[in-house]
Amino acid sequence: MGQGFETTDWTLVRTARAGDDQGAQAALARLCGNYWLPLYAYVRHLGHSPDDAADLVQGFFTALLEKDYLKQVDPEAGRFRTFMLSSLKNYLANERAKQRTQKRGGDTVMVPLDSRHAERLAKSDSFDAATPEDVFHRRWARTVVDRALARLQEERAAVGKAQEFELLSSHLTGEEPHTPYRELAARLGTTEGALRVAVHRLRTQFGEILRHEIRQTVLRPQDIDREVRELLSTLGVVELAS
Repeated sequence: MGQGFETTDWTLVRTARAGDDQGAQAALARLCGNYWLPLYAYVRHLGHSPDDAADLVQGFFTALLEKDYLKQVDPEAGRFRTFMLSSLKNYLANERAKQRTQKRGGDTVMVPLDSRHAERLAKSDSFDAATPEDVFHRRWARTVVDRALARLQEERAAVGKAQEFELLSSHLTGEEPHTPYRELAARLGTTEGALRVAVHRLRTQFGEILRHEIRQTVLRPQDIDREVRELLSTLGVVELAS
């Protein structure tokens, strides 16, 4: 896991700042892809229509490059998601009266955006007493967890453990109902004790991957634990399920 720590959102920012070569374009595209769903959810919960929200977020991504917003990033601020949300707010204030749906050439970064998928998620993010900021942070947390789960699924499938992951994944967080261990053990043809050991190992691996994902969004390694706690709190999880 440690080797992946070299590529963070902050190092992607430095690459994107470097110029208009392919490396900078790819770095910015990756940043945009990482934050598309949380930003879309935020704009939708401000009251914009699905189409307008998608256009506004795409316009914001374009402005990141065209207006050199990334040069304003101060890595000492710590959390890149805070910068992204603040920049989006500024963009929306500046562009409120404009429509940013025209196609651009040159430095435009077009990120493939699945608006239908984003809209389904935005609707699921609607919960009582939520501000648009709450929705942004909740969707960001869910996105990070989903990326970690997807990576773990790939790693387990690579060693022939796809079915095991599918059956045990609900035990990795406290957000979903758990299938009883006795029932899972019967399906996998193992004992309940052996299954508990497998869940513990899977949970440990998931925790490592989740910390790797978090490490990409903060400047200092010592900030990782705080971000993990905040992420779980945002999702209403006290700690990773055992």
